[in-house]
Amino acid sequence: MELSVFLVVALALLVGGVVGSFVPMVPAGLLSIGGIAVYWWNTGYVTPGPLVFAGFVAVGLLVVVVDYLAGVIAAKVGGASTLSSLAGGLVGFALFFVLGPVGIVLGITATVFALELYRGNARNESLRAAVYALVGTLGSSVMQFVLTLSMLVAFLVLLVV
Repeated sequence: MELSVFLVVALALLVGGVVGSFVPMVPAGLLSIGGIAVYWWNTGYVTPGPLVFAGFVAVGLLVVVVDYLAGVIAAKVGGASTLSSLAGGLVGFALFFVLGPVGIVLGITATVFALELYRGNARNESLRAAVYALVGTLGSSVMQFVLTLSMLVAFLVLLVV
């Protein structure tokens, strides 16, 4: 294994994907796919092989899906309306720029709770929907971390083998 600029860029993108799994609005899965693609392109589309590359891309796309849908799906499972789920995500995103990661947590939870109360749900039903939305959002970060880390580890194993 020879250290080249392309290998360094690939590793930086893969590590960026892992770190980005906990940073809002950073496309962790796309960074990880980018790292693999840079290396694959540099090897003349030889390493990894096409099937392994497709596997990496599939895992990276799964990270993207988890990132964008886990919180909304969890909120729906908890009984929240689609509007409440989406509004919670938007408010959480906006508050991120004011309060950092706490803004996401506060924005999602408070918005879903308030909108579900406004829709006429009981307090405990509204709270349940808000907690589900929060757990889904936090759980998606953990899942993104596991998946992007697995891509990084698999890539390192690929380099050694």
